[in-house]
Amino acid sequence: MPHNEKTVAYTTENSYLTQNTISANTKNVWLVFHGIGYLSRYFVKYFNSLDPETNYIIVPQAPSKYYLGNEYKYVGASWLTKENTHMEIGNVLNYIDAVLEAENLPKDLNFVLFGFSQGVSIAMRWLAHRKITCKTVALYAGGIPDELTEKDFDFLDFDVTNVKVIYGDTDEFLNPDRLKVEKIKIDNLFRGKAEIITFVGGHEMKPEIINSLV
Repeated sequence: MPHNEKTVAYTTENSYLTQNTISANTKNVWLVFHGIGYLSRYFVKYFNSLDPETNYIIVPQAPSKYYLGNEYKYVGASWLTKENTHMEIGNVLNYIDAVLEAENLPKDLNFVLFGFSQGVSIAMRWLAHRKITCKTVALYAGGIPDELTEKDFDFLDFDVTNVKVIYGDTDEFLNPDRLKVEKIKIDNLFRGKAEIITFVGGHEMKPEIINSLV
């Protein structure tokens, strides 16, 4: 039987997490996007070794929750899937805007945009659509969305913004063919200005690398 898929707009709520407090000593604000399968309260632990006096961390929560494994015990989350991706991108970007509006951040702090794994795609889309000035853009073990073009990043001033691309040398999600494609994207989008940082390891977070970003 024939059917029609329709859409409807409605108001929803979602949590996010912050760590530390903003004070006269704060120098850096981090906007951090976790990878698939995480909840923000577990992901933030990788930033615990940052100086709490000078770093304020904001960790948005991917909206789509699901049970991990078959025990229905642990919960993870995903930012996007291939289903209705364009619409879901809009929803996620509006959510991030709402988070930053609620935070009402001071304008004189260094802004660090950080994405891990699937979070890289969210960080890059938000940066491209909202054209925010950042001190550092850190893309850790993730892929850049195919729809983004060089024009989307014309606004970047590479004398102001440092772009760092980070991945492990045995990352199972970044095989040689995938890395070749990603490096072409990185060179094109960031005019060859991105710094590539590799480490010994796989698809994993390294707190010591995070600490080196500021």
